[in-house]
Amino acid sequence: MNYHKQEIKEGINLHTIDTRNFKTNLYAVFIATPLKRENVTLDALLTAVLRRGTKNMTSQEMISQKLEEMYGASFDCGIEKTGDNHIIKFYLEAISEEFLPEKEELAQKCLDILFEIIFNPLIENDGFKKEYVEGEKQNLKQIIEAKIDNKARYALDRCIEEMFKNESYGLYKYGYVEDLNTITEKSLYEYYKQLIAGCKIDIFCSGIVENNKIEDLVKTNDKIEKLSARKAQYVVNNEKTEKVEVEETKTVEDHMQVNQGKLVIGLSVNSQKENARYTASVYNAILGGGANSKLFQNVREKEGLAYTAGANYVRQKNTIFVRCGIEIENYEKAMKTIKEQLEDMQKGNFDEKDIENAKNLIIESVKSIPSEQDTEITYYYGQELSDRFMTLEEYIKNIENQSKEEIVDLANKVQMNTIYFLRD
Repeated sequence: MNYHKQEIKEGINLHTIDTRNFKTNLYAVFIATPLKRENVTLDALLTAVLRRGTKNMTSQEMISQKLEEMYGASFDCGIEKTGDNHIIKFYLEAISEEFLPEKEELAQKCLDILFEIIFNPLIENDGFKKEYVEGEKQNLKQIIEAKIDNKARYALDRCIEEMFKNESYGLYKYGYVEDLNTITEKSLYEYYKQLIAGCKIDIFCSGIVENNKIEDLVKTNDKIEKLSARKAQYVVNNEKTEKVEVEETKTVEDHMQVNQGKLVIGLSVNSQKENARYTASVYNAILGGGANSKLFQNVREKEGLAYTAGANYVRQKNTIFVRCGIEIENYEKAMKTIKEQLEDMQKGNFDEKDIENAKNLIIESVKSIPSEQDTEITYYYGQELSDRFMTLEEYIKNIENQSKEEIVDLANKVQMNTIYFLRD
């Protein structure tokens, strides 16, 4: 197997993926911390401030110049919400040493720069550089305020917010404008120190890599040596969560100047069987996973009620989101047709061909994972956060093993939790 995991210190792991599918090596560091209302904006702002400059490279221009000298290496960072964790992500991509015109320790340079950006920030007067913090606060404010521009994404975020009200997963990953005013360069730095001292840290190296060499480079890096072992604070993403009993479906309507209504329905999957996530994946694919799905064929093609109609399964929260773009006057008809598809699933009104198409859709997606470095890293990181490990081959086998009886059984444990409609 081309994947290898090594503990560097307690709470800090190194993952290597040895692959010859690419001419580049991708280095990544993921910092995981529990999603909390008081920290969500700090996390998003911190990500942006760290990329602005370090103690030894005090500006983005200096960082870019250094990367350019390394055969045009590239750096990026961002923030993601994965289950009940907030993930701060850093990536550095560079050509593999094997393809260099002359021998050079490029892997070491890449790791040095990556660790420098994350663990050796530019500090002035016991805080981050004021100019950088204020600039990124304005940028983040614009990002948060611009979330209404993408109406489909906004509708999904609002459905999640309503469905998981007063829960971590309901938080917006970029935080909240009202929190920005209270953050100073010193308070952000104090938060940074606490975060780095207690968070879960995972380092990934994908490409033509030698495990022992990469391990030595990471272990002997002075920034890593200074980090303390820790009982990492994060939430294990295991879909066998508490059962969510839906007493009454919540309906929420927002009004905005829109040409097309955005309908999002949050479905709670109340099965706690060991293999429920595979059954739910196949169920979701039959219901709304592609052009052959029941939602696409019936809501869009047959009835002509939607411009788009599909569903996606969020494994970490045991939730399926049905998403449709519809004419506003078609709301009642669309809801009726969607409910009919859910009832069809409960009655087993689908055949072996539907199951086969659904499984093939998932399996092709899984088989494509190694064709993109960041996707493969994301897959293995997902395994890490769920505190279990499964190869791609094992995953495919579990999908193949799902039966119609299991799918119907799960369909009868799916409850309509929240209906969200964005209209004029």
